Amino acid sequence: MKLAWDTFVRFDAPDYTQEGIRNFKNFVNDEMLRKMFLAGYYQLFVAVDEGKCVGMLTLREKTHISLLFVDEKYHLHGVGSALIKFVSKYAVDEEGIDKLTVNASPYAVDFYRKKGFRDIGPVTSADGISYTPMELELHRFFGE
Repeated sequence: MKLAWDTFVRFDAPDYTQEGIRNFKNFVNDEMLRKMFLAGYYQLFVAVDEGKCVGMLTLREKTHISLLFVDEKYHLHGVGSALIKFVSKYAVDEEGIDKLTVNASPYAVDFYRKKGFRDIGPVTSADGISYTPMELELHRFFGE
């Protein structure tokens, strides 16, 4: 979660209110989140380079990307794209899922659109956090 927090502070926090920053920090440091991972409600996928975690993606309830963060030094090197591709294939092959959703931060909206996600609702704010609800239809992602 340190990677998520450090990357959030650098790239996402400037678009958020103090309330939103506080709520995100509480979320990634929450004991309940850890318990949800242990209970299987969240799955964690990581990208590793020379033993160091350089990217992470979490799925909530197998269909919703909850956290996707890449170490600043690895931005624009395909790490986020590789995580999306890997998790998409996993969702189809292992879970039988036909679409993924995400609540994209303002910083990440263009990235998700380039990966094939489409907006499914207007920009929304809750608890000081702004996001665009988006969806990726996996059969389109894999050209089926």
